[in-house]
Amino acid sequence: MSDPWETLRLLADPTRSRILHLLHRGELAVGELQEILGLPQSRISTHLALLRKGQLVNDRRDGKKSFYSLARDLPVSVADIVEVALAASAREPKSAADQRALQRIVEKRRQKAEQHFNLVADRLGRNYCPGRSWEAIGQMLFLLTPRVRIADLGAGDGTLSRLLARQAESVHCVDNSPRMVQVGRALAKKEHLRNLTYVLGNIEKVPLPDRSIDLALLSQALHHAENPRQALAEAFRILKPGGRLLILDLRAHRFEKARELYADRWLGFKENDLHDWIEEAGFSQSEVRVVAKETKEPCFETILASGIKPTA
Repeated sequence: MSDPWETLRLLADPTRSRILHLLHRGELAVGELQEILGLPQSRISTHLALLRKGQLVNDRRDGKKSFYSLARDLPVSVADIVEVALAASAREPKSAADQRALQRIVEKRRQKAEQHFNLVADRLGRNYCPGRSWEAIGQMLFLLTPRVRIADLGAGDGTLSRLLARQAESVHCVDNSPRMVQVGRALAKKEHLRNLTYVLGNIEKVPLPDRSIDLALLSQALHHAENPRQALAEAFRILKPGGRLLILDLRAHRFEKARELYADRWLGFKENDLHDWIEEAGFSQSEVRVVAKETKEPCFETILASGIKPTA
């Protein structure tokens, strides 16, 4: 358990306070911290090791990279100290520069993903996409209820949505690539799907009203999210009580080139993590299982997850 005296000692160092202030805003890799702070990687790694030992930060491995975030559920005595340290760091002269550098990192991530999807928008449905197998999609379709209002979050070119729209009451596609939205709208028009609409937006800030949807889909979209927990919280928000969440995504893997080839932010997810995040968002009856395994290298595995928004 974190110790208040140890926390005071750790945060007395201005560099560690700066690091904690940055991680308070979101998860960062060691290389990203190095770019923001302008310090040697070895020095940053030393500070992170001390903060982790003091249980002030969490780390996770994703392929070859290590990502760090501010620890959750700190004891009250420690959380109070951290809050004071964060407030003090915000007033430091270097804080403004740190935040500007952090914003550049976030914008660089966003542009990388947007450029990738704008580039492949015209051919996404024809090209290989990890985890997009008809075997997996078919299993998800069996869970669908006809004549419902559906939100396809991170819809891509709308391959799945155009199938669902033939029976659903309406389908609302949300995607953050302007080109992908353009392609999706053109395909929907070509197939005369008047109950299918496309909206430009982020799955972590969905441009749909509260409690307006019966079924929220995240098909191979969650691993592109900056913050998957926030995406799940948004899905919960737009669902009606009794509405269902369905997720198709990749099981955790080590194929590092997926970051460059497919603009993946996360290298899949562990079943237990996804299960916990779904329940943390407020869903009940959460289920997570592997539904497809590819035979060719790198042998991606697809997981199907679901949850229900409680009625009370």
